[in-house]
Amino acid sequence: MSNIVAIVGRPNVGKSTLFNRLIQRREAIVDAISGVTRDRHYGKSDWNGKEFSLIDTGGYVLGSDDVFEAEIDKQVELAIDEADAIIFMTEVESGVTGMDEEVANLLRKSNKPVFLVVNKVDSANRMNDAAEFYSLGFEKYYPISSINGSGTGDLLDDLVAILPDEEEKEEETLPRFAVVGRPNAGKSSFINALIGEERYIVTDVAGTTRDSIDTHYNRFGFEFKLVDTAGIRRKSKVKEDLEFYSVMRSIRAIEHCDVVVLIFDASRGFDGQVQNIFWLAHKNNKGIIILANKWDLVDKDQKTVREYEQMIRKQCEPFDDVPIVFISVLTKQRIYKAIETAVDVYKNRSKRIKTSLLNDTMLPIIQAFPPPSYKGKYVKIKFCTQLPTPYPSFAFFANLPQYVKEAYKRFLENKLRDKFDFTGVPITIYIRKK
Repeated sequence: MSNIVAIVGRPNVGKSTLFNRLIQRREAIVDAISGVTRDRHYGKSDWNGKEFSLIDTGGYVLGSDDVFEAEIDKQVELAIDEADAIIFMTEVESGVTGMDEEVANLLRKSNKPVFLVVNKVDSANRMNDAAEFYSLGFEKYYPISSINGSGTGDLLDDLVAILPDEEEKEEETLPRFAVVGRPNAGKSSFINALIGEERYIVTDVAGTTRDSIDTHYNRFGFEFKLVDTAGIRRKSKVKEDLEFYSVMRSIRAIEHCDVVVLIFDASRGFDGQVQNIFWLAHKNNKGIIILANKWDLVDKDQKTVREYEQMIRKQCEPFDDVPIVFISVLTKQRIYKAIETAVDVYKNRSKRIKTSLLNDTMLPIIQAFPPPSYKGKYVKIKFCTQLPTPYPSFAFFANLPQYVKEAYKRFLENKLRDKFDFTGVPITIYIRKK
C-alpha cells in the first residue's frame, strides 16, 4: 500500500484547497462555509518521483453540539490512525486559536511525523505574523498559500524525504461501482454495512454526503471500487451552491463508473427523481442494478415483492431487463446478494461475443423474422459484429440501413438479451451500409 498523508486542522483553514492543489484536480469541494468537507476524501499525489495518498478530512471541533461535528471528529481521528505522516493546517489571519491547540494536543499523542502548515501567508507582513505558531510546540512551521501554491515546494520536499521508498508497481484500473440515489436513501449506510466500518458519516439529515468518495473493496474474488455519492435532487430543490456542486459530482461519478448501484427508499416508492437517475445511467450506457432499501418498513399486506417488482419494471420500460434486489441496510438483509449481482452486471457489460458465434446465432433469427419491407423495398441483413466499445454495442450490416426502424432494433436487442444474457446493461444497435 502506498504512503498515506492526512491533512487535518480546524474548520475553514484551507485543507481542501491544499488537497486539490496537491492532487492537481478539483476533487474536494471548496466553499467559504465551514464544515463543507464531512467525510475522509482520498486522492493521489507525487513529488520528486515519490507517490503518496492524501486524505482530506473535515474540520476538527471539540465539544460541538452540531450533529455532524461529533461524526467529523471521529473521521479525523480515523484518518490520523491511518496516516504515515500528517499535515497540520492552521491559518495566519486568525492566529493561534484554542481549537488549533486542541488539534496540536491530539497530534502529539499520535507519535506520527507532523508538518505544521500556516496557510494564507501571501505577504511579507503575514510571514512575520506566522512566527506565533511556534507556540504550538512543533519544531518547524511551513508558511504557505494554498490558493497560489507559494511555499508548498518546501513542504513537499521535507514531506517526501521522510516517506519510505516503495517498489514500483504497475497501476491497475479497477472497476468502479457508483452508489447513487436520492438524499437519505441509505447510500452511505449501505457501504458502511458492506465494509464493516463507519467509513462514511451517516445522519438522519438529508445531504450529509457532499463529495463522491472511493472505497477499495474485495469480495467474491473480485476487486472493485465503491463510490459513495451525494444524493441527487430535482433542480428546483437545489438551493445552495454547495449542493449544486455535490449533485454535479454525483453526475460525474455516474459518467465515470462502470456500474450504477441505484438505491432508493422502498417506503417512498420508485418516484420520478429516482427514475431520472435511472435514465441518466441508461443514457450513459452504464450497467445498472436497482436496490429497494428499507424493505423491512414496507407493509407487505399492501404490496408483495412480485407486485412491487412489476411496478418498478413498468416504470423502466422499454429497458426493463435490470436486476432488482430488495434489501434492508439496517438488518443487512441481502446486501451481499446486491454486490454479487452488481459484479454479475459488470461481467455482462464487459462481455465479448465472438463474431462467428454472433452470426451463427442472429442470422437465422433475422432470416426467419426479417425487417418489414418499406415502399416495396426489402432490407437484407447479411452480417453482424460486436464493436470494440466499453459497453455492448453491435453493428448489423444491411443493403438499405435507412429503412430499418426503431421497433426492429428493439427486436434485435431483445434477441441478443435472450441468447447472451446482458441483464442490467443497455445495448446499442447500429445498422450500417453493407
